[in-house]
Amino acid sequence: MKKCINSIIILALLLTVMTGCGKTDSGTVSTDGSTSMEKVIGALGEAFEENNSGVTFTYNPTGSGSGITAVAEGRCDIGLSSRNLKDEEKAQGLTETILALDGIAVIVNPDNPVNDLDLETIGKIYMGEITNWKDIGGNDLEIVLIGREAGSGTRDGFESITGTEDACKYRQELTSTGDVITTVAGNPAAIGYASLASVKETVKALSVGGIVPTEETVKDGSYVVQRPFVLVTKSSTELSATAQRFFDYITSSEANEIISSAGAVPVKN
Repeated sequence: MKKCINSIIILALLLTVMTGCGKTDSGTVSTDGSTSMEKVIGALGEAFEENNSGVTFTYNPTGSGSGITAVAEGRCDIGLSSRNLKDEEKAQGLTETILALDGIAVIVNPDNPVNDLDLETIGKIYMGEITNWKDIGGNDLEIVLIGREAGSGTRDGFESITGTEDACKYRQELTSTGDVITTVAGNPAAIGYASLASVKETVKALSVGGIVPTEETVKDGSYVVQRPFVLVTKSSTELSATAQRFFDYITSSEANEIISSAGAVPVKN
C-alpha cells in the first residue's frame, strides 16, 4: 500500500513538472505610430509572437505624431516615429532609439517618362514653381502634388530635406503611406513620396540626382532623401517584462535580417 502511495506521489510530481515545462509565455506589447513603419514593425512583431507563444503584439497605424503622443500619455508601450524627436518632445521625458534607416522614395505613375530629378527640382515642384511635367522632360500634364498630412514623420523628413517646410502646394494631403502609393498609381500626372520599405510595383521610384534609392545607397548616405525609423519610450515609465524583451529583440543584431527583408536598413552591427 505504501509503495502504491509513493508511486502516486511521484507520478503527481512528474505531471506537475511536465505541466510547468509546457507553460507558454503571456503578456502584450502595444505599439502605435508611423504608418511608414508598418511593414518593418509588422514583420518584427510576427517573428516575436512566433518565438514567444502566448504573447500578443499589436500595432496601431496612427502616424508619427499620434504615436509620440500615445506613448507620452501612457496609451501604448512603444511609440513609432519616422522622424527624430523634437526638443520639446524630449523635454516631456521621451527617449528615442533609432531602429533603422529608411529612404523616402519620390514616386510617380509608371507611365510617366521622367526617371530622375535633382533635389532642387523636386523642391521647386512641391513649392509650385514648376507646374507642368513637360518643363522637366515629361508629358504635357499639370503636376498633381500628393503628400502626407501635418504631423506625419514622412512629410516632416521630406520637407526638411527638400527645403520646402510649410511651402508645399499639395493637391491632396493623405493620412497613410498606402493612400499616397494608391493615389499616385492611379494618376499619370501625380507625384508623391513614400517610405522606400513600402513602395510597390504599382508606382515608379525616381532616382534623385542620379542615385537610385536602395538599401545600399541609403546605408552609405549617397541617397540623400532618407530618415530614421525611431522607437519612442517614456524614460519615467519602465516597460513591462514582455515589452522590454520585445524592445531588446528588435534592437539586437538578431533582428537585422527581418528589418532588411522588410526594406529598411538596420543600424545595429
